[in-house]
Amino acid sequence: MSAVPPPTLDGPDTTVSARVFGIDSDLHVPAFSVREAHVPEIDDTYQFNSDTTMAILAGFQRNRRVLVQGLHGTGKSTHIEQVAARLNWPCIRVNLDGQISRFDFIGKDAIVVRDGQQVTEFAEGILPWALQRPVALVLDEYDAGRPDVMFVIQRVLERDGKLTLLDQNRVITPHPHFRLFATANTVGLGNLSGIYHGTQRLNHAQIDRWDIVASLNYLSAEDEQAIVVAKVPSLASDAGLARVASMVAFANLTREGFRVGDISTLMSPRTVITWAENIEIFRDLALALRLTFVNKCDEAEWPIVAEYFQRCFDAELLP
Repeated sequence: MSAVPPPTLDGPDTTVSARVFGIDSDLHVPAFSVREAHVPEIDDTYQFNSDTTMAILAGFQRNRRVLVQGLHGTGKSTHIEQVAARLNWPCIRVNLDGQISRFDFIGKDAIVVRDGQQVTEFAEGILPWALQRPVALVLDEYDAGRPDVMFVIQRVLERDGKLTLLDQNRVITPHPHFRLFATANTVGLGNLSGIYHGTQRLNHAQIDRWDIVASLNYLSAEDEQAIVVAKVPSLASDAGLARVASMVAFANLTREGFRVGDISTLMSPRTVITWAENIEIFRDLALALRLTFVNKCDEAEWPIVAEYFQRCFDAELLP
């Protein structure tokens, strides 16, 4: 990470109103006037959840550690990125996929060539690199991290947030405008539902160190429909809007079916958008659904899914 250019500004030099995010509040949040390479691109179609947005804005304004928890496809990581995008705040995402080791995270000695000679130098990992800069670090799949990595994070979550590099005899004090966020599917409770294989039960002392825990669940039907139409403008006609309403109703049936144990796979908003995009490709509602969602389900559950489709579209799903 040491070769990556640092952010252009050393700290925020302007503010952004919470009204930019559709929130009726006089809150103003520090922001940067200059966009640089680490700032996410703005998605003008993104729909902000008021409570989650306020939690994330508090993280940026007051340097609070914010954990966003919720089911897959609800836009947890994207929510943080889209707030950062509108603040012009540099943002780096790291996926704690179980393959990220402590050495990857903190850094390790590496052999480099200096003046024709091989020498050993310490190559910083993503954590010390980000700590020293005005960067928002987002830890994705937080509940899938390895124990050795999680204990490193635990120290950074403390109030002063200093990081000790024992191999270097260095103590890194965080930059005043370093911010830390995380996303998780299970908020540290483990794979209770059976759909998040690889997640871990987390140390309660670490969960307790997060200042704010926001829960981001699926949007209202109206908001979800608006997102689908924004992503697939060809559905903006009267007939298209009616179709999207039925698609979201179908998705909600899968979510309720999952909740009560009728099916083992649910349709996320991300999948609804993919379904809409695939309709444009295949020009066939049922075929697009089979290729987008049905084939991910247990074959024994296909009749139940077909029943949901029949109820929403008054048509047969399975050929």
